[in-house]
Amino acid sequence: MKHKNLIDLEYMTTEQLEQTIRLARIIKDKPDIYKHACDGKIMATLFYEPSTRTQMSFQTAMLRLGGKIIGFDNPLNSSVAKGENIKDTITVISSYADIIAMRHPTEGSAKAASLYSSVPLINCGDGGHFHPTQTLTDVVTLDFEKGRLDNLKIGLCGDLLNGRTVHSLIKTMSHFEGNSFVLISTKELSVPQYIKDILDNAGCEYTEADNLKDAISDLDVLYMTRIQRERFSSEEEYQSQKGVFVLDTEKLALAKEDMIILHPLPRVDEIAIEVDDDPRACYFKQAEYGMYGRMALIVLLLRPEGSFSFKTPDPIIRTDRICSNPKCIITDPQQYYLPKNTYEKDGNICCDYCDRII
Repeated sequence: MKHKNLIDLEYMTTEQLEQTIRLARIIKDKPDIYKHACDGKIMATLFYEPSTRTQMSFQTAMLRLGGKIIGFDNPLNSSVAKGENIKDTITVISSYADIIAMRHPTEGSAKAASLYSSVPLINCGDGGHFHPTQTLTDVVTLDFEKGRLDNLKIGLCGDLLNGRTVHSLIKTMSHFEGNSFVLISTKELSVPQYIKDILDNAGCEYTEADNLKDAISDLDVLYMTRIQRERFSSEEEYQSQKGVFVLDTEKLALAKEDMIILHPLPRVDEIAIEVDDDPRACYFKQAEYGMYGRMALIVLLLRPEGSFSFKTPDPIIRTDRICSNPKCIITDPQQYYLPKNTYEKDGNICCDYCDRII
């Protein structure tokens, strides 16, 4: 079944991803060509949790393409505060807009919303699950700065358990030949098993480390992430992990001269301010490159039906079994109407919303 909802970058073929990157480069180099590409089009940005870069990047992208924006950045200022469910919100707003960009704190919320949208819907982050346009930002940056997406040794450091940007980036980069990964975290914040399964199935080499200083020397890319306070159940639990991994000039001196440093931002204390002046620090350029990637994505998704669409990777299985992940949208009583969709993968039944094994 073909559709135009970008829930996970895995929906894109390698060819579609490369097409998007090429268009992003053209838009960056020749912006005047596309300044009227979305004249008469409206984007709805629905942000159920705080965001700076992703929200403003999408809004700026649409405005630079000649389009207009509607939406909210605080659900308390919408009918969500009155108890409106996702189905009703999306059904109505997709009749107002030509494309929707949505962020929500619950895993699987974007997939749930896409079931009721009559226009392309872009996942801007669903809890600790996926963040495909941040990954698009990351791969655009890698292509612009390293000139390739293969044969890279990529270190990922910080909150690898809750880091949706980490999960999406690993999944995407595992498709390119010769890439290997160094997973740097505390034991409590290591990547979920399903991400390791993806690496194993792709035949990608990876190692785990608990010391940034020891792991940095042979990396081509270092992807730093913050410890996400909002994903912890208590302040005490957060404080026990905060500040464990900090990139400073002393550690950076051990790195390769052509290594690049990425970060999805916002930064808290995991990258020292003085690192900003090092030419290897690319995280602010990364934020700019993300706007060009999102501009390219919007242009492609708003092309005529069928010219740029995705295929759902696994057939849906209806079941009475309910996902046990407490962070999954299917467990939210307010979303009681959602079909209990699952799919089969490697002999396991998985939740179609959050991708956890049931």
